[in-house]
Amino acid sequence: MKPNGRHGLLALGIIALVALLAAGFAWWNRNYERAEEWVDLPRTGEAQRNPLYVLKLALIADGVKAQARPRLQRELVALRARDTVLLYNDPRTLTNADVKALLDWVEGGGHLLVRTPPPGPLDVDAPIALLDEMGIAVRNEGPECAGLDVSGEDGHVEFCNGRRFDLTEDAPPSTLQWGDDARGNVFVRMPHGDGVVDVVGEFDFLANDGLKDAPHIALTRQLLEPNYRAGTVHLIYAAQVPSFWMTLLRESWMAWVPLLLALLAWLWRRMQRFGPLVPTPAAERRSLLEHITASGEHVYRYGYAHLLHQATRNAFLARLRRRDAQAAALDGDAQAAMLAERFGMTPSEIRDALATPIARDHAAFRSRVATLMRMRNSL
Repeated sequence: MKPNGRHGLLALGIIALVALLAAGFAWWNRNYERAEEWVDLPRTGEAQRNPLYVLKLALIADGVKAQARPRLQRELVALRARDTVLLYNDPRTLTNADVKALLDWVEGGGHLLVRTPPPGPLDVDAPIALLDEMGIAVRNEGPECAGLDVSGEDGHVEFCNGRRFDLTEDAPPSTLQWGDDARGNVFVRMPHGDGVVDVVGEFDFLANDGLKDAPHIALTRQLLEPNYRAGTVHLIYAAQVPSFWMTLLRESWMAWVPLLLALLAWLWRRMQRFGPLVPTPAAERRSLLEHITASGEHVYRYGYAHLLHQATRNAFLARLRRRDAQAAALDGDAQAAMLAERFGMTPSEIRDALATPIARDHAAFRSRVATLMRMRNSL
């Protein structure tokens, strides 16, 4: 094909490719349009482990001093007279010392908010120190919702995951109460000394996801009213941090699954194969050294001792060439003199050792072979 013909085909190919790309671009613009979409990223840090993180930020933004921590930590953080403590976790986790310290602090002007135990198996006869001190009897019945109406907002139901309670004869007179004797209470506010104790069925409405609704914000604000802006709000939550192994199992499967497969493949390759029994190989009757000894005795017995001496001398001279090339290059008396000086022997002993012994001269044979082997090992 002529060059002009090849250039024409190339140009046609380029034109066809450009036309195809233009058609695809036009089709894409006609059928698709650019749009923005908001995607919520997974929570990290304190927002992941602290269910009261949004409440803390909201209080700080409203000019209220707020702190959040997973435990009460009485020995590290001192509670003041007009502070507020919100115990988000199960009150059964409090020790008797914690209960006494909290009630003494409330008596001096503090505001304590506590919930009833979450739904689940509950021993009604088991004591709950803090609630028992306040005359609260927890019901062992299933959760029941309570209606919440806020002006300008749609109707809400709350405390659907909480446990209702009753007031015993030992309970102090309440200033606020939500519920009745027949169905039980979901909220009660009782004075204790100069302070106030609020008992609530649950705190889900003031958690991170719950504060998105305006009725939940209004209810939270009413709960925090007694000491609002008068002191610090201490938000005590139970940090539900997943274990390392559970996090590794759920989040890092892309790494451990290939490693597990590689380990199983290696074990399968190395494991014992099961099949028909193979007969045990016969044990060797003699070792290699015994074979060599027997061969040497056979050669010596049939009058070929000079071959054994020659092999020993060749082995010595081969090592001598590797270790002392100058001595190996010499011959006769010159070589004997140099070797005698090197090994601390007389030249006549060197010449005798290198000379082949007379046949059937057993003493000379043993002496010369021993000398050659001694000199070889000394190199």
